[in-house]
Amino acid sequence: MNIRNSDFQSVREWDNNNFVHPWEGMTGIGQNDRSFMESADGIYVTTEDGKRLIDGPAGMWCVQIGYGNTEIAEAMAAQAREMAYFSPFSNTNSVTARLGHEIAERTPGDLNHVFFTTGGSTAVDTALRFIHFRNNILGRPEKKVVISRQKAYHGSTYLAATVSGKERDKGWLDQAEGIGYFLPNVNPYIRPEGQSVEAFLDEKISDLENAILTIGADKVAAFIAEPILASGGVIVPPKGYHKRCLEVCRKHDVLYISDEVVTGFGRLGHWFASEDVFEIVPDIITCAKGLTSGYVPMGACIISDQLIDSISGENSKGATFSNGYTYSGHPVSAAAALKNIEIIERDGILENVRAVSPLFQERLHALRELPIVGDTRGMGLVGCVECAIDKNAPNALELDITVGARIDHHCQELGLILRPLINMCVFSPPLVINENQINQMFDILKKGIELASEDLKRDGLLEAMVKYKQEGIKLSRMPVA
Repeated sequence: MNIRNSDFQSVREWDNNNFVHPWEGMTGIGQNDRSFMESADGIYVTTEDGKRLIDGPAGMWCVQIGYGNTEIAEAMAAQAREMAYFSPFSNTNSVTARLGHEIAERTPGDLNHVFFTTGGSTAVDTALRFIHFRNNILGRPEKKVVISRQKAYHGSTYLAATVSGKERDKGWLDQAEGIGYFLPNVNPYIRPEGQSVEAFLDEKISDLENAILTIGADKVAAFIAEPILASGGVIVPPKGYHKRCLEVCRKHDVLYISDEVVTGFGRLGHWFASEDVFEIVPDIITCAKGLTSGYVPMGACIISDQLIDSISGENSKGATFSNGYTYSGHPVSAAAALKNIEIIERDGILENVRAVSPLFQERLHALRELPIVGDTRGMGLVGCVECAIDKNAPNALELDITVGARIDHHCQELGLILRPLINMCVFSPPLVINENQINQMFDILKKGIELASEDLKRDGLLEAMVKYKQEGIKLSRMPVA
């Protein structure tokens, strides 16, 4: 339904009165003035007032092949006409079976068993339920603790949220007791002055092994890790981190879950990042987002043959994995995912990511020269700019939010959407972006930061920020608010 711009006052009222958004702030609920994204093509979205913007976050890290792809839309429509739904509990479908095969063909090692879900949160929930289920069958009902990390995000369903480590997301919501255990932040930017990256890496590996030994290996079921901690601030652990973590897990009979909801399907230039980028073959991979390029919801929990074999057939004790969803393996979603895979492969989109990533990272790190930028980090086509604020100030969090909001505002006025995470600007554009568009995106981002700096100078805040940067005091080194 297309609505003329003049009619949007009514639509805004419907949005505020009836649509409860994710992460809805209760203080201002019903009073928001959000932009309406009404149409899109390629890497651009168009708002209700006709403003065309580069979509920096690719929706929510997910629109890999770009907007407006008629092939994927037609594949979905054709499948809906042919067979819109089947019950995955009692029947099956050739489209979904083929998708399972195509995914298994691209996963590392023996990860060949694909459990389809409705998205990333339910994929992680499925992974956690499966490892608990398996340990019950194996006669190890106490082996249930899942080790995660500070700043990790694994979803918003109950179990997935329980193992998520973003502290401000957990303040008012309950989590399952006795399951999640969190390791300290693995961001090299926070290491103490004088500590080498190598020493920091050794410390982070010791954190994992010490946690297993403290809890007891007989009680630790799994370690769950995003290859890059995405919504926690695009945190890239030191080189070799994941490989050494896997060695520790193998040593203590702890399963390794690689949460590739963001990194899967091309974000780092490969179908999956676990083996091709980080040199690990985990026990379970979770994915979603780029699986369908965001055109329709779908996720997957991909389990190794070894895990399935250990509790199936004669080893099953007659058990049923009674976990599933009405829309598991939905045929329209499966058709979208198959066409998405075809397009990524045919059009060389993975190759494009690998080709343009050096420019993307070069332009990203050049922003460190700006006075209010404390750190830049990223890999492939994902990046973060973290701004430096005095964390000892009594209103530090308010200042953080203000700086992020000002950069976001200026960039949107100039033609770029960012994902502001308090004082961090996060972006992960569609994978079809070209070098000219990358330069345009970073030109806007640089200008937006410069305009925000002028705002800060006018308000008397810039001098303190520049002083902190000159003294080498980094934002993430300061106490967590």
